[in-house]
Amino acid sequence: MRNGLSSAACLLTPAALKLLSCNGRVFGVPSVAASVIPSPLYNFSQTLSRFSPRPEGLISRAMASLAQMHKTGPHIKKRKSRNPLNGKPFAKGVILKTLIKKPKKPNSANRKCVLVRLSNGKEMVAYIPGIGHNLQEHNIVLVRVGRVKDCPGVKLKCVRGKFDLPHVIKQKV
Repeated sequence: MRNGLSSAACLLTPAALKLLSCNGRVFGVPSVAASVIPSPLYNFSQTLSRFSPRPEGLISRAMASLAQMHKTGPHIKKRKSRNPLNGKPFAKGVILKTLIKKPKKPNSANRKCVLVRLSNGKEMVAYIPGIGHNLQEHNIVLVRVGRVKDCPGVKLKCVRGKFDLPHVIKQKV
């Protein structure tokens, strides 16, 4: 501080003070500083950015040139995988509970499902395809990705003929 003025006020010329003033007041500088002529050695761009009324986050970048865009290639968004098994085709699981799910509106037949704790730690509902099954708690099943359209939240199907879930038994006619 020199003569009761801030160091920023000493860097401004009268023209710069006029640019920064609004209604007779200078942003961040006492009103006495407007009459003082500072030394001619100053960095005007730093002074303007220091007392600029607009926030610095709004300054926009220049558009990329064609050469820069060619070098970096197209912007491709990474989409999160919707696969419930994280890209794997099958998973082994232990049955926690057998469920009967009600389907959505026009359909009415109950869907036989099981709550399964998978080998990756997730607990999910899996559909048992075919007629009849003998699954109960603690049985082991192999599940694959495949949703049941009329049952919300059922994204897996059990594989028949693997581990504790036998093949479908032929109906006697």
